Amino acid sequence: MSRLSSNPSWPFLCSWSGGKDSYLAYCKALTSGGCPKVLLNVLNESGKRSRSHGIPRELLQMQAMNIGLPITFIKTEWTNYESRFVAGLQAVKSEYDLTHAVYGDIDIEEHRSWEEKVSKAAGLQAYLPLWKKGRRDLVLQMLELNMQCLIVSCQEQWADAILGKTIDHKLLNKFGQLGIDACGENGEYHTFVVNGPLHNSKMELTIGGVEYHNGYAFLEIS
Repeated sequence: MSRLSSNPSWPFLCSWSGGKDSYLAYCKALTSGGCPKVLLNVLNESGKRSRSHGIPRELLQMQAMNIGLPITFIKTEWTNYESRFVAGLQAVKSEYDLTHAVYGDIDIEEHRSWEEKVSKAAGLQAYLPLWKKGRRDLVLQMLELNMQCLIVSCQEQWADAILGKTIDHKLLNKFGQLGIDACGENGEYHTFVVNGPLHNSKMELTIGGVEYHNGYAFLEIS
């Protein structure tokens, strides 16, 4: 982490999916003077998988350990998502004496408004370092940082073409040919970062089969 840090001054949590956008937002927060303290991930009702990407809790714990930060989990249902998220923000703010919450959203106004609202409710300042940056340009920045982003879920129609692949220049061009947004901002795909500048070493995963649920394909990884 010290390779990216530049005189860190403001302590932050990173809203963490385990995927490319939150990872890049963390990197940019570091280079902007932030001091990382904790990752915050939202789980589904079972508490076994992340709500956004369907990544097993154990893998997220291993990823956080590899990066060298603690990770806090919030178990949620859709009916109590916001209240549980605010409570989670408040808890880590108190425990780690935080001033900022870092988010990886890019250009969806509703997402930014919500993040600013819940952060304010917890006494934190929302920081969105990817905001209004070009989507393809952001993916190119990820590749320049040698981030290895494995596609772990996607809409069913793209499963044969992209599921289980690691994003590189060739796949980025294929996204364009298929009509897939470069960052998957329309929900086309989600990733898990197995290596990058924050990692101490590359994560070696076991790839299993594919599960289908509500129009999405999920890669079985362990």
